Amino acid sequence: MRTFASTLALAAALGLAAPAYAHEAGDWLVRFGGSNIDPKSDNGSLDLTAAGLEGVAVQDVNVDSQIGVTFNITYMYTANLGIELLAALPYEHDIEVAGLPGTAATVTHLPPTLSLQYHFMPDAVFQPYVGAGLNLTWFLDDSKEEGLVAADGLLGATTGLDVDSTSVGLAAQVGFDYIVNDTWFINFDVRWIDISTDATLTVDGADFSTAKVDIDPIVYGLHIGYRF
Repeated sequence: MRTFASTLALAAALGLAAPAYAHEAGDWLVRFGGSNIDPKSDNGSLDLTAAGLEGVAVQDVNVDSQIGVTFNITYMYTANLGIELLAALPYEHDIEVAGLPGTAATVTHLPPTLSLQYHFMPDAVFQPYVGAGLNLTWFLDDSKEEGLVAADGLLGATTGLDVDSTSVGLAAQVGFDYIVNDTWFINFDVRWIDISTDATLTVDGADFSTAKVDIDPIVYGLHIGYRF
């Protein structure tokens, strides 16, 4: 009787337990969803007196946060080690310069990142991992907004803000996959990416002041994953 009761209890426990579908060597993991790129505060400073805006002096440059579409693909080299490539649709950020009204300029970029990951519990339902790698950010476009239009009026000249085209830096991440079945899973991750660029204020086409803009964002991502 005691053995029968124990067997029933074990069967009930197994019935309630969520099945584990292990990540294995040779698996491909594809994740699709969205991420919030949240740049650090105090991104840099720009000397506006060099452009003739007397009394404005050195002002802070700030980059706003932005939510966009991200996706990544991971190849599991072993059950624990994976190689991941992060990609995204272009992100557009507003750049604000203290002393100028509203947004000074906008910049569009792509931040592909290649990382080596270590998955701690590849055979569990909850599968945490860490990763580290290299980021290459391409700045695709920068456009003038109302802040620089106002500067045009103050100077009686044409101003602009030019951003360097590329940034190369380190990246780190922590995250987890929550396994739904043998194919689908839910993913959440947090990344830190070293992104910096030079922003140059121009007046009538001539360079007047350059600021190193350290974006260095924390990136929060939520994705649906598919394994094959």
